[in-house]
Amino acid sequence: MKRNTLDFWVGLFVVAGFVALLFLALKAGNMSSLSFQDTYTVQARFDNIGGLKPRAPVKSAGVVVGRVADIRFDDKTYQATVSMKLDKQYQFPKDTSAKILTSGLLGEQYIGLEAGGDPAMLAEGSRITMTQSAVVLENLIGQFLYNKAADAGAGGNSNNSNNASGSAASGAAGGVK
Repeated sequence: MKRNTLDFWVGLFVVAGFVALLFLALKAGNMSSLSFQDTYTVQARFDNIGGLKPRAPVKSAGVVVGRVADIRFDDKTYQATVSMKLDKQYQFPKDTSAKILTSGLLGEQYIGLEAGGDPAMLAEGSRITMTQSAVVLENLIGQFLYNKAADAGAGGNSNNSNNASGSAASGAAGGVK
């Protein structure tokens, strides 16, 4: 009898461990919020989606209002078409805009919705027309370096006169204490 009780508790502990591992796997895979709420699908087109992935959150005012359902490439417009499933409890005006944003500096990407003022609401199959593509960090760094190189190459004499007067002014200000 004592052996059966011990086996029961060990078995219960093992099952609880498997449930905990399943929970962690779903959480790590961004699938822990499997919702069975009613949703409606809207689409948006972006020139560049960066690292956006299916199941990424769709947020408005920091609140998750839906998930990215599907991402496809349109070979006629050469844009990415993103399908989003929004919870029916959240209704957005037809002139809502969508941006691809990043959580933190290098965090996951998500879609941010900013509501407009149109009295008509988005419905199943609607398309969000005002979109802003992802800001790709590599492109920003490349553009910054290119601008610095262009400034250094073209700014030979024009900056020297400004630097000379700036040095004299800072020297004069530095001398007065």
